[in-house]
Amino acid sequence: MPAKIKAIAYYLPEKVLPNAELNELFPEWSVDKISSKTGIYQRHISAENEFSSDMAVKAANKLFTEYNIDRSTVDFILLCTQSPDYFLPTTACILQDQLGIPTTAGALDFNLGCSGYVYGLSIAKGLIYGSIAKNILLITSETYSKFIHPGDKSNRTIFGDGAAATLITAGDGFAEIGNFELGTDGKGAGNLMVKNGGMRFPIKSNVATETVDDYGNVHNENNLFMNGTEIFNFTSEAVPHLIEKVLKKNSVGEEDVSMYIMHQANKYMLNHLRKKIKIPEDRFYYFLESCGNTVSSTIPIALLEAHKEGKLNGNVVLAGFGVGYSWGACILKMS
Repeated sequence: MPAKIKAIAYYLPEKVLPNAELNELFPEWSVDKISSKTGIYQRHISAENEFSSDMAVKAANKLFTEYNIDRSTVDFILLCTQSPDYFLPTTACILQDQLGIPTTAGALDFNLGCSGYVYGLSIAKGLIYGSIAKNILLITSETYSKFIHPGDKSNRTIFGDGAAATLITAGDGFAEIGNFELGTDGKGAGNLMVKNGGMRFPIKSNVATETVDDYGNVHNENNLFMNGTEIFNFTSEAVPHLIEKVLKKNSVGEEDVSMYIMHQANKYMLNHLRKKIKIPEDRFYYFLESCGNTVSSTIPIALLEAHKEGKLNGNVVLAGFGVGYSWGACILKMS
């Protein structure tokens, strides 16, 4: 019984943060400098009272409406988020009620970032192959902007908020989910982290000390911290091996891949990976100019856009990598 992607939809918040506005805040960063370095011209930012569940509901309702999907057929909800509404209850349980999905459906959250969509596909495939569910609603939803210090120009130029909803089914679909290659290295956890807010380090708003790094980025331990150099080094080392292994696991040659869709981190990193792995530019997809790095939603957003453009056929490689450290890849076989 194959597991297939039937449909994808996504939602981006109404508020837009263009490069020109960032240039006004940080005059030393010109509009051209931001776009040439990141490949991003604007990003969408969640409203003050807009949270991961709100965006997830909008993405899922868009999916149901656009593809005429009967929500009563959904028998499992997977939500990937690192910015849940609450510590508890599970946000996926809240979504079950808000979306009107039957109470017979299972629901769970899982906390992963840029590899989260690939991991979500692997869980969904396992649910189908284990005869546990037939129609899985996989949602990725993230509000990283709420973690970022207003004075952190590097992270503000990269990250945007957004949500995507994907229906994975044991029935018909446009892409069959192939085999996976996954990996983890927790030694790199501290290089991309929001330190305060959990049980080990509760929020300490009155004693959070602000620091300024060598590039002028302001941050405290209540905010998102990213060691860009270490993240780049990790990605540069891990992803080429990841691609090699997932091709081998699926018995697919490099020449048999029509398109590579990777986590849309930033244009500089993607170009570096493409050149290192020796992927032709016409078989490497970019979609981040208008929305930025939306963390776990970058791959489904790019996958949908590439599908709408008619650029997908045969074998398509998906690869996610980042916070954790965590990485994962799979191959889709297009129908």
